[in-house]
This record gives sequence, structure tokens and C-alpha cells, in this order.
Amino acid sequence: MYNIGIDLGGTNIAMGLVDDALHLVYQVSEPTNLPKSPERLADDIHALVVRMLADRGLTEADVGCAGIGIPGTVNQAEGTVEYANNFGFDNVPFVRLLQERFACRLLAANDAGAAAWGEYLAGCGQGVNSMVAMTLGTGVGGGIILNGRLWGGCNAAAGEMGHMVLHTGGRPCTCGRKGCLEAYASATALVQRAAEAVADAPESLLARAPIDGRAVFAAAKAGDATAARVLDEFLTDLAEGVTNIINILQPELLCIGGGLSGAGAQLLAPLRKKVAPMIYSRYSRRNTRLELASLGNAAGIIGAAGLDRQEGM
Repeated sequence: MYNIGIDLGGTNIAMGLVDDALHLVYQVSEPTNLPKSPERLADDIHALVVRMLADRGLTEADVGCAGIGIPGTVNQAEGTVEYANNFGFDNVPFVRLLQERFACRLLAANDAGAAAWGEYLAGCGQGVNSMVAMTLGTGVGGGIILNGRLWGGCNAAAGEMGHMVLHTGGRPCTCGRKGCLEAYASATALVQRAAEAVADAPESLLARAPIDGRAVFAAAKAGDATAARVLDEFLTDLAEGVTNIINILQPELLCIGGGLSGAGAQLLAPLRKKVAPMIYSRYSRRNTRLELASLGNAAGIIGAAGLDRQEGM
């Protein structure tokens, strides 16, 4: 018997089959192709599930449970996505729409929360009792594990750490506020910073090819002064956000995932250096470990597939 894990993103729908040992045994994906109606999106997700199962000679009768991570505020009890700004969802019965199409039980959570749960169950968070997982991608997401449970708050909206304000009146954020961490420390924000810097530095390595997050890290590593400055400013803002989270929650572990985590030590080492002197508990004998997430893109799939491992789910 397998569980299905679905990681719904603004760019791609990724999903996989996960066995009882939490091994991802098969994975598929396809473009999300937004915008589209919630009904059409639900149809596309279920159709991809059917194709994935057929690839392995399986049917929905071979599935114990399906879980999905959705960007936004997910109300499992009512079957709604209360708010997902990047999808244009506002109290949309999206979970109910999906359940109507699935023969097996369907569970849903915020996508970053699902990724955090995956790291807790099968990744860098194994053995801890409390942790925070941040995802640096199109936006900045987060998931919180407290006392061995995924913490959603009173309304399943906890963990939106990308929407803490760093700079009052600063860069506009897709949530409607200005100056949010997401507007300064997401992959999208890093690319925007680099594009603005290149306009005044045509000699930069960044001017020679389309800019993405990897290009910024690569150019900085190659000694490009413009890229190094952009990256340092980016990491300074990220460190402020990470410090805020540590000061509030003091988890055993804070891990960084998402696309930008692929930079490895080039991201982690300077981030640790910036955070260490700023945390309020800097003189404590024990402090939050700051690490890279270990499951990569599989975290959200494994976490979604394992949502039924929470008590009461």
C-alpha cells in the first residue's frame, strides 16, 4: 500500500508515491499553467494522479491516503483554501473539489508546512521535538513543528514567516503589504535585486546571461563585485528574518529549503555568521541549529504523503 504526496506549486504540480518507510519510490510532475479555475486545477491534479498510478500498474485501490501541500491558508475541516494570493484563491472550496475526485481519503496542508513535516519525518529534523523549516523559492514559506506536531495555529495560517515586515514602507509584496521578508529574501527578490544592480553595472557577469538565483551565486563565487554585493544584501535581510524567528520560537532546529538552498555552504556559512551575533540567546549554552534541509524537492511530497501520521488526522 502506498500514500500519494502532492506538492502544488505556482510553476509545477509535483507528486509521488511514498511507501510505508517514507521512501519516495516514483515521482512525476507537470506545469501548473496558471491561471485556471479551481475546478480545472482539481481536474488536472487528479488526472496526473491517475496517469502516475497507471505508470506503475496501480489504481486508487492501491492507495491508503493522498495528501497535498497547497500554497496558502488551508482549512482542512471545512475543505477550503481560505487565502492563496499567488493562486487568486479567496475562500475557495478547493480541498472539497479535490476530495470529490479522489476515491481515497485526502488530507491537505500549507505547502511549506508539508515540506517541514517531511523534513521532520524523514529528513534533517528526525529526532528533534521542535523545528522550523523555511523555504526560499518564488516566495518565502515556513512550517513549524512543536511537540512533534505540525503547528497551524488557531486557523491553520501559522508559519507565514515570509510576510513579517522587515522594512516599513519598503518593496511591495504580493500579500498587499510593503517591506515583507518575501519581498527581500525570496528567489524572486534575489533576481529582482540582481536585475536592478546590472542596470548600473553592464560589465558584471550577470549581464551576460538571463538572471536566476543560481546565476547570482555563481557570479559571486567567480568574484563578480556586483553579484557579491547583491548577495550580501540579500543574506543580510534573510538573516534578520531568521533571527526574528529564532528569537520568538527558539526551536531546536531551523532548516533552509527551497530552490536557493541548492547553493549549499555558499548560502549557509555567511547566513550563520550574520545570525549568530544577533540572536537574543547568543550567550546561551544551547542554541538553535541552523542547517540546510536534506530532502530537497522531495520534502513537500513526502510530508504531504505523511500527513496521516499526525494524531487525529
